[in-house]
Amino acid sequence: MASLLQHSHESLQELAKQLKLVVPDRYVSEPQDQSIFVSNNSLPLPSIPVIDMKYMFKMLQGSGIDIEQRNNLRSICHEWGIFQLVNHGVDKLLVENMKKEMVDFFNMPVEEKLRYKLKAGEYEGYGQTILNTQDQKVDWADRFYMITNPVHRRRSHLLPQLPPTLRDTMENYLQELQKLAMTLFTIIGQAIDIDTKEMTDVFEDGLQSVRMTYYPPCPQPDRVVGLVPHSDATGITILLQVNDVQGLQVKKDGVWIPVDFLPDAFVVNIGDVLEIMSNGIYNSIEHRATVNATSERISLATFFNPKLEADVGPAKSLLMNTGNQPLYRTLVMEQYLKDFFSYKLNGKTYLEKMKIRDEAHET
Repeated sequence: MASLLQHSHESLQELAKQLKLVVPDRYVSEPQDQSIFVSNNSLPLPSIPVIDMKYMFKMLQGSGIDIEQRNNLRSICHEWGIFQLVNHGVDKLLVENMKKEMVDFFNMPVEEKLRYKLKAGEYEGYGQTILNTQDQKVDWADRFYMITNPVHRRRSHLLPQLPPTLRDTMENYLQELQKLAMTLFTIIGQAIDIDTKEMTDVFEDGLQSVRMTYYPPCPQPDRVVGLVPHSDATGITILLQVNDVQGLQVKKDGVWIPVDFLPDAFVVNIGDVLEIMSNGIYNSIEHRATVNATSERISLATFFNPKLEADVGPAKSLLMNTGNQPLYRTLVMEQYLKDFFSYKLNGKTYLEKMKIRDEAHET
């Protein structure tokens, strides 16, 4: 029995099976902003924009960027900072296998999953919210986070030790997404006149990581949060919805909008790094995850960042082409990440600290 209780604490998935009515205090979050957009007959539910990748591929094939497509992409990345990507070119069977392997992983006995558990002072591995303060609340989710690129940064006890079919499928999936991400970086950069070579120098073979997340059903879903509101400290994030349970919400014009995933689409969101590189032309999107009383939700997020030694700041080619002044400070990526992870996730507060006017105001 003692062993069962210990495992329950380490795996929310196990704990949730034992809970009937009440959520333990450590998971009860501060009251969440309930301003969710509710559709009625006169106002349909706004939905995040859709980008068809086949047009984007055409833009790269010698004919150059189509002005209308370029303006549309620029507008979406500015107004929304998130889009659903269809016809993305990643093999459908590979994506389906990736989903199946994820479900199988979370269905493994808890002892098996705990082989990968978070160790004290580390942020890679299987576990729950990493606490920066004693009174911090824990998200209603189990996560498995790990760095996957550069390959020499991989922890030997994580990805290399995964069950063979999961490991091999993930390797193939990551390879495909790496190619897709570099294509997206090129096009997203071109849309605002960032030199392609500058985007490549920053992001090619950069820091990449994945987070597999399992949100168990919750007896009191309104009292917890699956993932606190935040923007990502990335260039872009590519999200795969593993099962058909919704829960992702994005903040647009001060209101939370539920994301209704399209079949076979990825959701791509702009992260803080790209907002900084675009000198504020693009906007990273604040998002959160909710949970529900009856169904589990599983997702796979892949994060694409600059090389650790690259500078994170407004793109030099952009400043040269526009003549604008930089609005954000420049930091080496490794330092940027250290600073970001030392803060509790909270909206876009860290991005605010990167703004030059804030720095001037503070001194």
